[in-house]
Amino acid sequence: MILTDAASQVRAVVTNASLATKFPHMTGAFLHPFARPARDSFIELVRGEGSLLWDRDGNEYIDAMASLWYCNVGHGRTEIADAVATHMSQLETYSCFDPFTNPMADAIAERVADLSPIDSARVFLCGSGSESIDTAMKLARLTHVQAGHPERTLIISRMLGYHGTNYGGTTAQGLPPNKEGWGPLVPEVVQVPSDDIEALATLMAERSHEIAAVLSEPVQGAGGVWPAEEGYLQSLRRLCDQHGALLIFDEVITGFGRLGEWFGSIHYGVTPDIITFAKAVTSGYQPLGGVIVGPAVTGPLESDPNYVLKTGYTYSGHASVAAAGMVNLDIIERENLLSHANRIGDRLSTGLRAMQSDGQIAEVRGVGAVWAAGMRPDINAMEVRDHLLKAGVIVRAIADHSCTFCPPLVTTDEQIDRVVDAMSSVLTSLGAN
Repeated sequence: MILTDAASQVRAVVTNASLATKFPHMTGAFLHPFARPARDSFIELVRGEGSLLWDRDGNEYIDAMASLWYCNVGHGRTEIADAVATHMSQLETYSCFDPFTNPMADAIAERVADLSPIDSARVFLCGSGSESIDTAMKLARLTHVQAGHPERTLIISRMLGYHGTNYGGTTAQGLPPNKEGWGPLVPEVVQVPSDDIEALATLMAERSHEIAAVLSEPVQGAGGVWPAEEGYLQSLRRLCDQHGALLIFDEVITGFGRLGEWFGSIHYGVTPDIITFAKAVTSGYQPLGGVIVGPAVTGPLESDPNYVLKTGYTYSGHASVAAAGMVNLDIIERENLLSHANRIGDRLSTGLRAMQSDGQIAEVRGVGAVWAAGMRPDINAMEVRDHLLKAGVIVRAIADHSCTFCPPLVTTDEQIDRVVDAMSSVLTSLGAN
């Protein structure tokens, strides 16, 4: 009876016209992330299919952001839900701390390792991109300790980079507003100008024997969609090799098809020592993240057979979550979604560049199926976002200066055209013509 009542409550939350009527005690209880705490109303999304979403009032939206850069296979994939439910009915999960494991955790780790560009890879599993970044930073420092170089603690990242909101990732961010108000952050983490390879080379030369790792996104996503300049990532690899530092690629956004390859590092032809991932590994159907490491890390960690890795999370290797990941990767492979990234990107960027030629926007930047439109100084990106919502299109505004696009890899040409047409209409209405 209790289970039946609980299920009924879940259905009521999803289907009833008024949440406040059914659950008045919940009104205002949710403190939303990256939102004004004083805000008292939000758009309630209740259903999705492919690249389309519907709110509680029946309004339809094209999801031009894959939710938050992650829903690559689109919404409403019941086979993922069925796989999770089936696994939960057998064994929801069990801790993977020594001495336990489960078949799904082993399977997803093996599969991700095989898809990665790192030879002889091993995969640490966690629950989010933020956890993966913190873990990668810890593993980078730990590797040098195990190799006999405890003085190597410095982590270097780039301005405009976004690396999650745990303390390590917050420290590594190159977005100063996101660092304000949290008090002292993690020591020995510094940023260099985003694409200034000479500034990085100078810093690395000055502190060569102190550096644990260099951390970079192949494409700086949440900072505004800034693809690495030609040759930049190759230079990172060369400098890390020269100074004995590990190279970490944050592929939380660029992993699993966004750039037309399984990983952005494959697209750019640069192999790092460590890769972080999350988001599209399950397309958001369950929370899964992880860290891929190669011999540069596993060698020192495995050198002492009695050494115990003293880090992990309650849900590291969560079996039902891993089941979602396995089916999600099946879909990407079966439907050849990697090939869709460039199709989507070509069509979207063509439309955006037409708006740039017409003077409606100032800049277009992107690669694969992730793009940004830089606004003219007289146009506010947040205002554009809000008008697009009224037109049934979801994009993400970065501060006041850019609107970003990251559609699911199942988005149709017709839907991309609707996004572009809505954007142009909104900009015209705001005086950008």
